[in-house]
Amino acid sequence: MNLARYCLTSAAADMAKTALEVVGPDGSALETWSYGKLTATVLSVAAGLQDRGLRTGDRILLRIGHSSDFPLLFFGAIAGGFVPVPTSAQLTPPEASAILADSGAALVVHDGKTALPEVGAVQLLGPDDIEALKRTAPGSFAETQRDDPAFLIYTSGTSGTPKGVLHAQRAAAARAPMYRGWYGITASDRLLHAGAFNWTYTLGAGLMDPWANGATSIVYDGPREPDLWPNIIEASRASLFAAVPSLYRRILKYGEVTPASFPALRHGLTAGEGLPATLYHEWRERTGRELYEALGMSEISTYLSSAPEVPVKPGSPGKPQAGRRVAILREGGDSEEPASAGEAGLLAIHRDEPGLMLGYWGRREETEAAFRGDWFLTGDRARCDEDGYYWYEGRADDLMNAFGYRVAPEEVERALAADPQVQEVAVTALPARSGVSLITAFVVPRDPETFDLDRLASHAAGQLAEYKRPKDYRVVDQLPRTPSGKVRRKALGEFRKFDQSE
Repeated sequence: MNLARYCLTSAAADMAKTALEVVGPDGSALETWSYGKLTATVLSVAAGLQDRGLRTGDRILLRIGHSSDFPLLFFGAIAGGFVPVPTSAQLTPPEASAILADSGAALVVHDGKTALPEVGAVQLLGPDDIEALKRTAPGSFAETQRDDPAFLIYTSGTSGTPKGVLHAQRAAAARAPMYRGWYGITASDRLLHAGAFNWTYTLGAGLMDPWANGATSIVYDGPREPDLWPNIIEASRASLFAAVPSLYRRILKYGEVTPASFPALRHGLTAGEGLPATLYHEWRERTGRELYEALGMSEISTYLSSAPEVPVKPGSPGKPQAGRRVAILREGGDSEEPASAGEAGLLAIHRDEPGLMLGYWGRREETEAAFRGDWFLTGDRARCDEDGYYWYEGRADDLMNAFGYRVAPEEVERALAADPQVQEVAVTALPARSGVSLITAFVVPRDPETFDLDRLASHAAGQLAEYKRPKDYRVVDQLPRTPSGKVRRKALGEFRKFDQSE
């Protein structure tokens, strides 16, 4: 099994059909790649890399920005039997150097625009070399096995230090439960993804899955102002649109959206952070379209979702996708005993799940510690209701200690977000004095001029036990986020106290 071959040839697509479109701000195509041209160029890159004297399994660090060269190099490396290491174009030289050193990459490929690591004796290929790779006579897909390494993605660990997540060649085929369990995708679909190429959400949902289904992938290249997106969705004739919840929120706030907008769009897809019920309802009301959420992580991709065949329960990411072995285990100890219905516990994936990572690169002990018997502990907490829907209860390491009680920030956030005054909210515990932390809510109001803090506190009193209620509120313009759109809880304490006299 070769991941690149699976994605590019398994759907037996018409080789003249468009596989990839890169579109500009007006939605028109800047680049168009047919399946035939894309496959041939990927095999050219593979052959060119093989000519560089690399050994099967060698890592290749990609320092390439948001251009079609990124997927060509990513899939070309896999097609050649090598292991690409995709990285964000926003990394600084020290950050890129740390990943280069940890991965032991034998080659660095860059586009001349991204910051470079200290390469030392490592081979370095630049823009001219990339063009030469694409002009190499095409070879064939490497005969890799299903459990051979395919790609290495770096994600922030709980300590804040990036760690490599190594995936196997089987990882793309293991995404098949998403096809109906989340997307409802067919070969006729045109899927527009709002993310950058290097992000696993884009590599999977934006490239691997559309191609494995013979569909067309659309990726936007241009300014990122939220008011541009309604026109991009419409002009590109996207039938599916994938983004993070924060972008959907910004589209509704700054864009002109009605049920008549983007007529080709069947529904939206969202992942990367929790979808608040209020945002779901507003999107439905303003656009007349469904919005299907999925929950996943770098170690496995998505495994819980709603879909055309799995009706949405607002606030829940959905149910386990068909064929996935998912459980909620009791917290504490080493037992593999499942939690009772409605009881919050540790969200876990069975070790036999084919989409599960091979392990954390160079961290055998940490890999082993992530398992409890036959179950991989995701680090997330959840509960399951009587209808089989899962409800996210936050990261296990995000739990707050409120006067001896353990409180999940997501529970508090859901309650506060139900107040119509609230646009966004994030909650964390901040130290007040030695040994004492207070639950603190950071609120982005819909209308700062009419926002009533006492009203929000009163709303919280009606929704939450006293020990769960925020003891401090801070009003902010926006929440600190990672490049992928997730809230940076550790950065919340950097906000200054809001002064209502301003």
